[in-house]
Amino acid sequence: MGPAASAKTTRPIHPGPAGEAITTDIPARLDRLPWTRFHVLIVVALGITWVLDGLEVTIVGAIGPVLQDTATLGLTAQAIGAAASAYVVGAVCGALVFGWLTDRFGRRLVFYVTLLVYLTGVLLTATSWSFWSFAAFRAITGLGIGGEYAAINSAIDELIPARYRGRVDLIVNGSFWLGAAAGAAGSLVLLDTRIFPPGRLSSSLPPVQPAPRI
Repeated sequence: MGPAASAKTTRPIHPGPAGEAITTDIPARLDRLPWTRFHVLIVVALGITWVLDGLEVTIVGAIGPVLQDTATLGLTAQAIGAAASAYVVGAVCGALVFGWLTDRFGRRLVFYVTLLVYLTGVLLTATSWSFWSFAAFRAITGLGIGGEYAAINSAIDELIPARYRGRVDLIVNGSFWLGAAAGAAGSLVLLDTRIFPPGRLSSSLPPVQPAPRI
């Protein structure tokens, strides 16, 4: 079966007197659909994911110098670069693996799974205690966001009518920079020592008493 034949579905929708089947081109029919609330929800859902990605990537990049402080992880510049490479490797692997899974299990399921993987990686990154844990958690984050790359753009191609597809693609992918701007603004506040002095949080906690020896 050639490409032209695979793009069409033949089924007896309203058989005529002789019982002949009507050939219909499903992708073409989807492209002719009007813009509805369903498409708005798709744009919002996909755009929020990109906003979160831009927010997280910008904040992690901004706190790079802070991670070199011995009071935090004490990473070197080379270690920070290696962690960034782990994120990229995870994103590439995620795009390949989840892109393959998307064709077999559907966009919706894989999108939810990749979003869960991404959020898990972000939360784990906040608990990093060494370079290796930080790099591993950044790789998990990249794995999720790489899978979202594949699922998001495939969803745009398949679910958005052709006459709106270019604008929606620009809006959804451009929302990354809204998150990046929010992350940059947030970094100015979170890294301002006049607002959050070093050790302010730790000094407000009760001291940990050593356990008695038995």
